[in-house]
Amino acid sequence: MRIMIALPLLLLGACNVTKDGNNDTVSVTVNEELAANTAANVSNDVQNIAADVGNTVENTGDKLKNTDVDVKVDTNTQDNKQ
Repeated sequence: MRIMIALPLLLLGACNVTKDGNNDTVSVTVNEELAANTAANVSNDVQNIAADVGNTVENTGDKLKNTDVDVKVDTNTQDNKQ
């Protein structure tokens, strides 16, 4: 989810800002191809992270299913006298 927060910052890399001192103007141009590639890379990263989380949860579930727990209960009540 943090990647989605960083997406606007990553897309700023696709912007070119130029300042014309003679006309006292600033122009901003966007490289659409670079912005699209950045968005696609972020999307791929998010999908990979989601797959990793899913695999980890599945592996943890498998480990829990394969766990045997032996519980020993002391039924001798004679030792419990106070």
